Amino acid sequence: MFIKQQLMHIPDGFLSLILSLILWIISLIVIFFAIRHYAKEKNNQKLPLMGVLAAAIFAGQMLNFNVVGGTSGHLLGAALATIIVGPWEAVLVMTSVVSVQALIFQDGGLLALGANIFNMAVIGVSVSYAVYQGMSKLLKKGKWAIGIKGFIAGWCSIFIAALAAALELAISGTSPANIAVPAMGSIHALIGIGEGLITFAALLFISTSKKEMLDETSTGKFIDKSVLIGGVILALLLAVLSPMASSNPDGLEKVAEDLGFLSLDSGPLYHIIPDYAFPGIHNENLATIVAGVIGVLLIASVALFTYRGKKNSTTKK
Repeated sequence: MFIKQQLMHIPDGFLSLILSLILWIISLIVIFFAIRHYAKEKNNQKLPLMGVLAAAIFAGQMLNFNVVGGTSGHLLGAALATIIVGPWEAVLVMTSVVSVQALIFQDGGLLALGANIFNMAVIGVSVSYAVYQGMSKLLKKGKWAIGIKGFIAGWCSIFIAALAAALELAISGTSPANIAVPAMGSIHALIGIGEGLITFAALLFISTSKKEMLDETSTGKFIDKSVLIGGVILALLLAVLSPMASSNPDGLEKVAEDLGFLSLDSGPLYHIIPDYAFPGIHNENLATIVAGVIGVLLIASVALFTYRGKKNSTTKK
């Protein structure tokens, strides 16, 4: 059944002003170091893949899946990005996804954008990297080992990010920690299973068909047109399928509803493509598809033009 797309990220009104500003500062510092790290890498040609990966994660996040008790979850993608392009690059991938969702689709507040970047791009990536590297010392090499490490990293990333969000709610006085932490932790422990399975399947496919993509020592291996074209096609396909997503509220929205602070959502300051539905299209399914396709093309195009500009400037030098 085709249904309406659900919002996914922390809106303005859930967190205190002071905490929101602090998380903005932390996120900007991490983004600065991520950009500096990427710029310093010689012959680093990951950007096209980073753009395609960001587009695929954006589209994948539109496909909420049912969990239990009238709740849904969606892909985070931090573990997948971290394993494929590395932690610093993954921070930029996740930041671009979350930023486009907030700025263009009004998913998550502008003031809360720093918190959403912190939870998904900073914590999500950091946890994914730490867990994946730690598991690498315990498991032998091989595609199944890669998949298992990805599953555990994916589960941990979404679970720890959810606990961080719960603590942020508690610090802001929105909901007591002894209530928010168990509520967010329990539902995201289940959502994390879906995250882990998606990560496992994706890594198993990549390690079978394009295992060089998972080679941490290479920086120029990603310029493979078949991979980039295939990634864009996958992202567009996911966008087309987005109306089939679960209509149930996601973990945070369900917790906010159950604990009685959903009304604190102050709403967006402006609307461009709100609710992942393109304005002026009366058919909700078509409006969602058009919105998803626009998001995919926007993210992929920005990365492509940035890469071309960097390549041209390097050539002139």
